[in-house]
Amino acid sequence: MEKLDLSNVPLRPTSKREIKLLETALIVGTLYRPDIMELIKDPLEKATWLDSLAVAAAALAREKAGYTVSQIAEELGRSETTIRAHLSGKTKAGKIVRETYEKIARGELELTIPFISSEAQELREELERLRHENEKLKREIEKCQDVEAVRKQLEEIRQEIEKLEAEKRELETRLEECSEKTRLLDEVRKIVCSSE
Repeated sequence: MEKLDLSNVPLRPTSKREIKLLETALIVGTLYRPDIMELIKDPLEKATWLDSLAVAAAALAREKAGYTVSQIAEELGRSETTIRAHLSGKTKAGKIVRETYEKIARGELELTIPFISSEAQELREELERLRHENEKLKREIEKCQDVEAVRKQLEEIRQEIEKLEAEKRELETRLEECSEKTRLLDEVRKIVCSSE
């Protein structure tokens, strides 16, 4: 963020260059007012507001240079009625631009403007931070996928264990049955052997 120095802006321009300087200062000074920034956020209002503010600033800069209303209207390609409305403050744009002029004249207008280079640097840093965060999240997702794979394997192993336990119970039951049959056979043998 840097401050824009408006102390050298000519309040009574005497050349085309000075008119352009005052006009630019009025436009920039007006556009960076918080209330105006809020107004021009709406895309539907933005074009209308920017045009009105630009015309009002151009008209006021030329008026301060001593141009007549008809000269201003001709140079800006607008009707004299429109120019008079802006200069008399009957339009909101004209009123706001005049307030900006008065602030410049009193030395009260200080603008802190984010210049593109510092803004771009901040955006690059934010982008880099987001890239690192994205990589970190990708690694976490991969870990979660690994955990999910392990969870699936554990579920398969649990199902296999249940199946083996069911087979074991079945075998134990059959073993008991065999043991019972063996015991009965032993008894039968004993009875057969004792009767001989």
